[in-house]
Amino acid sequence: MRNSTLVMPENDIVTTMVTLAGCAKFDRIIVSGSTASQRMLELHRRGYSRVATTSTCVLPQGQYDVGLIEWRLHSIRALEATLNWFVHFLGSAGVLVIWIDTEEHSAKRILTSMVERLGLKVEASLRHGAGLAISARRLDSKILSVAA
Repeated sequence: MRNSTLVMPENDIVTTMVTLAGCAKFDRIIVSGSTASQRMLELHRRGYSRVATTSTCVLPQGQYDVGLIEWRLHSIRALEATLNWFVHFLGSAGVLVIWIDTEEHSAKRILTSMVERLGLKVEASLRHGAGLAISARRLDSKILSVAA
């Protein structure tokens, strides 16, 4: 029996994350993960000029519209610790997209539980090959946008 895994091409991961986030060219985007600088350059090439990485923006002050995290080869516990810190970079109507490199069937449930504990609601998810992407938005974003 042959064991094969489909691998999503690198640019498809960026396309998937940007699509799930609903990014506009003028959105402030922050990127995190082992390939953050490469992702930042890829987004710049695509016309997104307001992109930073967590290594270039060290103070989380709710200043970003979109947060993109690509998680590979690290534990789920480490991801949870990162999310607890990373979520503070997002503004009140911010959207978070997480790509994790896993084939585990329980990953969606675990990831959904993590983001919900942070006050986010999963809006969409996509499984492709050996990865899973989810997008989540702050629960209070709809209330704030109506009030504004």
